[in-house]
Amino acid sequence: MTPSQITLVQDSFAKVAPISEQAATIFYNRLFEVAPQVRVMFPDDLTEQRKKLMATLNVVVNGLSDLPAILPAASALAKRHVDYGARPEHYPVVGSALLWTLEKGLGAAWNPEVAAAWTAAYGTLSSYMIAEAYGKAQAAE
Repeated sequence: MTPSQITLVQDSFAKVAPISEQAATIFYNRLFEVAPQVRVMFPDDLTEQRKKLMATLNVVVNGLSDLPAILPAASALAKRHVDYGARPEHYPVVGSALLWTLEKGLGAAWNPEVAAAWTAAYGTLSSYMIAEAYGKAQAAE
């Protein structure tokens, strides 16, 4: 990721943060719409899960300027996701739902540059997490 992409991600996330509860609801609704098979991995009451999602995104987004500092937490999260039943093929679906949510949440502020920056950020972290959880070969697929 370039420094300008990091800035775009951080600035755009700052615009979503005030509507974080709504954004998290939109995200999970979209995720379960496009991948209903993953619904069983989540509790019936998503209140705490939505808070965890937004808190995690906040840490990651704010840590993009110093990626090595957030990688240990990303590794631990990836390994916990294995225990929940997450598979490498779930990562692109989650990424798609995240980008869709950001597009809806940002409205006119969502543009090709912001989309490319978020795509780069998610791609970087999801590849790392897949490699940590399942090995380097899975991350390359």
